[in-house]
Parts: sequence; structure tokens; C-alpha cells
Amino acid sequence: MKKGCPFGTHRVIAPKGVLPQPAEVIDNTMEIYDNEVLIDVQTLNVDSASFTQIEKQAGGDVEEIKKIMKGIVAKAGKHKNPVTGSGGMLIGTVKEIGDAYKGSLKVGDKLATLVSLSLTPLVIEEILEVRPDIDQVDIKGQAILFQSGIYAVLPDDMPETLALSVLDVAGAPAQAARLVQSGDTVVVIGGGGKSGLLCLYEAKKRAGVTGKVICVGGSEKSTGRAKKLGLADEYFSFDATDAVGLYNKIVELTDGKLADVVINCVNIENTEMGSILPCRDRGTVYFFSMATSFTKAALGAEGVGKDVNMIIGNGYCKDHADIALQVLRDSPELRELFEEMYA
Repeated sequence: MKKGCPFGTHRVIAPKGVLPQPAEVIDNTMEIYDNEVLIDVQTLNVDSASFTQIEKQAGGDVEEIKKIMKGIVAKAGKHKNPVTGSGGMLIGTVKEIGDAYKGSLKVGDKLATLVSLSLTPLVIEEILEVRPDIDQVDIKGQAILFQSGIYAVLPDDMPETLALSVLDVAGAPAQAARLVQSGDTVVVIGGGGKSGLLCLYEAKKRAGVTGKVICVGGSEKSTGRAKKLGLADEYFSFDATDAVGLYNKIVELTDGKLADVVINCVNIENTEMGSILPCRDRGTVYFFSMATSFTKAALGAEGVGKDVNMIIGNGYCKDHADIALQVLRDSPELRELFEEMYA
């Protein structure tokens, strides 16, 4: 077997010298290097911002969605949406392991990759089913996991598609658990969506009885989901692109004190200022959304004189998979909702 770089740089075709994620084109031949793992892919869980953009481009037509996705992979060797720059993740079965691969995986293991499809060498032979309501696509194909690639062996106490839907956003509740302190006022924008619901749960647990958690849903339906589960103290639906309107609403609900922590979980563009304005000075804004523009956030905060700490949503933090799955084990009501929506 050929020797490979642990970070996968041996797969980069263009431009040379970059890592696989920012690369425009990578080698997706399925002959593995000595430190790689070959996976028979079952399901792709496409990043919400990416799938929303693809679905909009396709006009909601499933066959056109298939065509766009296959076109992305054919051109780039991976599923990196050229508009959003994001990917998603996958579940599959280990088919082959390189001689020099270091880890506990064995052939036949069922796993979920916890690295983005935007850096994962992928071949789609056939798209079997598209489930637009949950951003999941069943395929016949193969993928490569690099030595540095993190993963989770699928748990045996929940359906695979349920675990996949949660692991796809595992970084969000884990970061919420880190950021929220007892007594904090927390605003979760996009609180009725998948990552938002998990963040609300962690925020409510961490802020405690002296804190306040505010759920901002994108629609009455999504807001109602969170309210039914009692995951926050205040609930309302609002267009997060209306930054001043959202700011005024949070001013009203916090008696002008604003939020200690704002967590952005939306899947649309132009919500940076809707997250920054409602945050108090020296508070924290966590942008989990892959639709976030660093430029808009940085220059926008500067433009309104906001001294806030801004965190870009790293999809990985230590033990994030365990934390996210444990939320469903700890909350039967949230698990029931997720099973209804995603399993």
C-alpha cells in the first residue's frame, strides 16, 4: 500500500499545498493508502445550510437534487457545496483498513464519521432515496476516512438514522454545555431546529433556575416544538435577518440587560447581526450555523460598536458525540420527538 499523510494531503489534487477541506478537487479513487479506512456508505446526512441551498436551487425537485449532489462529487471528489462551502457527514460500514492505520476499528464496524463530507473522498454510484424533511440521502457508494478523521461507532440503543441526525450536530450541544454558566441569560436562534433543540436542553440545564433561556424559532411550527417540550423560559418566532427587530424583542424580554450567550443555529444567510446585537458587551456569540459569514460578523460588530466574544462553530470538541447522544438518553421527551422526526 502507498503511504499517506495522516491529514489526507496526499489526496489533494488542486490547489497543491492545502488540506483536503479547503481543496477544490481531491482524489476519490477508492484504492486506500496505508493509513486510511474504506467505508461502504449507507446514508449521507447533508449539512442543513447546504441541503437548504441545494433544495432551493433544485426548486424542490428530488431528481434535480440527486443530479446536483452527484455533480458536486463528480467535480470535486467530495460533497462540498460550492455555495455554502459545507458538507455533512455519513454512516456506513468499514470495508477495509490500511496496514498502518492506528485505531480500534475493525472490518464490519458500523460507524458515523464526525468529519465533514467537505473533506471526505466520496464516490456516489447511485442515490437510492432523498428525504428532504431531514436532510438525509441514502446512497450506494464508498468513502475514505483519514487517520486524523474522528468517528463514532453507532450505539446499539437507538436507530441508526436517529443517531446520525444527532451526531451531525454534536458540536452544538457540547459547546453550549461549555459556554453557559449558572444564572446566564441565553438566546438560542433557530431553537426549534435539530441543533437548536439540543442547545436549548443544555442551556436550560446549565443556566439553572436563576438563569433565563429564550427560544427564537424560525416559524410557529418549530417554536411550538420547543415550547411543547418546555425547553426554555420564553418563546417567540422571528425573522433572524431583522437584526434591529430581534434586538428590540430581546431588550424587552431582558429589561435591557441583553443576553450573556447567544447561540445561532439557523441555516440561512444574513443572521450575523441578529445574533450580535442582542448580546451584552463582553458576552459570547456562538455561530454554529454554517451559513455564517466571518466578514459580516467581524465588520458588523465593529460597525455597531459591539465588544462581544464571537466563536465560530467548530463541529468538534472533546466528547461531543457522547454528550449529544446522552441528551437523548436523559430526555425521553426530546428523544421521542427526534424519533418522530428523524428515525
